[in-house]
Parts: sequence; structure tokens; C-alpha cells
Amino acid sequence: MNSDFPIPTLRPGSAGLQIEDVPLAAIAERFGTPTYVYSRAALEQAFDAYRDALAGRRALVCYAVKANSNLGVLAVFAKLGAGFDIVSGGELSRVLAAGGDPGKVVFSGVGKSAGEMRQALAAGIRCFNVESEAELERLDMLAGELGTRAPIALRVNPDVDPKTHPYISTGLKNNKFGVAFDTALALYRRAAGMANVRISGIACHIGSQLLDSGPIAEAAEKVLGLVDELAAEGIHLDHIDLGGGLGIRYRDEAPPSVAAYLAPLLRLLDGRSEELCFEPGRSLIGNAGLLLTRIEYLKPGAERNFAIVDAAMNDLARPALYDAYHEAVAVAPRDVPERNYEIVGPICESGDFLAHDRPLAVAAGDLVALLSAGAYGMAMSSNYNTRPRAAEVIVDGSRMHLVRQRETVESLYALESPLP
Repeated sequence: MNSDFPIPTLRPGSAGLQIEDVPLAAIAERFGTPTYVYSRAALEQAFDAYRDALAGRRALVCYAVKANSNLGVLAVFAKLGAGFDIVSGGELSRVLAAGGDPGKVVFSGVGKSAGEMRQALAAGIRCFNVESEAELERLDMLAGELGTRAPIALRVNPDVDPKTHPYISTGLKNNKFGVAFDTALALYRRAAGMANVRISGIACHIGSQLLDSGPIAEAAEKVLGLVDELAAEGIHLDHIDLGGGLGIRYRDEAPPSVAAYLAPLLRLLDGRSEELCFEPGRSLIGNAGLLLTRIEYLKPGAERNFAIVDAAMNDLARPALYDAYHEAVAVAPRDVPERNYEIVGPICESGDFLAHDRPLAVAAGDLVALLSAGAYGMAMSSNYNTRPRAAEVIVDGSRMHLVRQRETVESLYALESPLP
């Protein structure tokens, strides 16, 4: 891994920065900007880290589709044998279109509609991660109407603080997610008496961008205690799903390796017969992608200098939403003095920024790469200010694959009509 960049396959080349064997300048020339660029090798390396850490165990790694749902990305993981963690019927359709195995799909989320449940039952998914009593009742009813049994796990909320950003914390008792820990046993008993559900497992996910395994190990201990209580009552589970959440390096974070992160969990799980499930998203895709953008103008000021680029908060919402940090690097730095710039877009909002106070040696027209943007970048993008969303490209060695065409303005209002 290149120690200079969080993206393992990004390195200097004769034409400036390149990802794998392709210069970023060549991608911009062929596909324009802004463009999301992903490395197939980085995706495969990230998945292999989980597979290696779980070698010799009965385990399923389910990629969290919400992190990045591009069909090209999903197809890479499907070819590697991944399962998929979905949170909507739309994501299920994407997984199937990309060649994913429905028998390796787990369906999470607090608001599954009746239509989504029917779709997932018809597809034959691996499991529904049920998040409320009302959801369990609806699923039992719909499975009965379809003459089938729905495989379920309760997503248990262990009330463990993940020590991460409050917007991406999901395991505390004041969060909307999951079934309260102290009510889970009673709800499992109720599910065991339902004719149209089959208890398959238990699930837990406490949050995202976790930088140590302490909180998830604490949650796992609570979950395993409940598993043993269930077994004592004759309710035996065939899998234990401990979610995802492993963080990545954006700036100066030092997340553990996958093996180090999983080690305390695997020690707790030693000797158990249940299949182990994990649902990583960010740690599989985050450092495999970047957002490539071009400087439109340099605007010096008395207090701050601005680099106005052609990407904006609609393309990468994380800085405006979370005040998130993305490393910004010049693709081909110039031999000029560095200046500190606010990197901002053309959207008519003061919150339209991508990076604060970054040193760059650049001129108007130069390319800038915003790193570690593979997760929750394109997936959270919008058309605010009637801006077409970016193109997406996967680099595979020396080849460039356009896996999403840039939108056109006309496509944005194709489903609209003026009043007569």
C-alpha cells in the first residue's frame, strides 16, 4: 500500500497521479469531470482482507450496498462470492441486475414496505433483519398470503456507544434502529409461535466508522448471551450477524486492520456452530474511490483564497453534511508556490464546500482529486441546482470502464411536465 495516500492503488506517474496503471488526466480527458473513479484492485484487496481473516470459518461477508450501489461495483463483489446487505427493494433489484445471489442477501432497515417484502420473498433472500414488532407481524401476514415462510433475524439494539459521529451511530437505545435488547427475548418467543416465519439468526449493527473493536466486542458479548438464552428455550439460530462499521483512513485516523478488528470477535465466537455474518460497506469501497474534479477559477481574497471547482456538494455531500474530511491533492502539482484554498463548488449555498484550507500548487484548469470518496459519495449525490450527477469509472489495470454515464440536463426533467 502506498503510504502517501489512503487509496492503495493511487501513485505518482509520468503524467501526474494515476490509479492502477491509468493516469487520472486520461480519465478526465476521456470522460470529463466531475467523475468518480474506483480501483478494481483496491476493491478486491479490501474484500480479500475479510476473506483471509475469516478463513476456516463458516462465514458470509455481505457488502452493504448503501455505501455505493453502482452495478459495476456490485458485480465485482458478486464475482468474488460476496453476499449483500440491502435496505430497500431498489437495492435488491440492483444486486440481482449485477449478478448477485439472492440466497446471500440480508434485508435490513426500519421501514420495509409491503411491496418490498413481497419482492424479497419472491426472490428468495437469505434473511430479513427485522427491526420492530410491527414489521414482524406484517412479514408473517405477507408470507402467509404467498404460501411461504420468511427467514428472519431480529436486529437487536445492544445500547452500546460506538464512539463515532452521532449521525452514523445506530446501536444506542435512543436510535431508531433495531429491537430494544430487553424486549428481544419476548419477541423471539412470539416469532417462534408464528406459522409463516422461520427464525434464522440474530443481527446487530452499532454504527459506522469504528476505529477500534472494543465497542463491537462489547455488543457481541451481549448478543451471544441472548443467543444462549434462546438456545436454553429451544430456539436455535443458524447464523449470528454482527454488522459492519469498520472505519477507514480519511486523514490521520489509524483504523485497525480487518484481521485485528475481527480478532476479539472471533475469539468470542470460537467453538460456536452458527454461521458468522458481517456487513462491511465503507471499509470495502471507501478507500477504493476518489472524486476527480477540475478547477474553474482561482479567487484570491483578503482572508481566504477559493479554488472554485466543477464538483459541488450535490456530488459529494459528506463535507457539508458531517463536516467530513477528504484529502485533496493536485493531480499534477505545478512548480509554483503553494497557497491554502477553500475548495468550493458552484452551488448557490454557503455550505457548498468540499475542503477547507488546503495547500495546493495549482492554476485554473488543473485537476484535483478528492480521496477516500468511494463510500457515500455517489450514493448520496443529488441534482440540486439542476446539476447532472457525475460519471463513474472503474479502472482495471490499464483499462477504463465507464460504469455510469454522466446524466444530461434533459434527463433530469424527462419525467416532469409543465401545466397546460
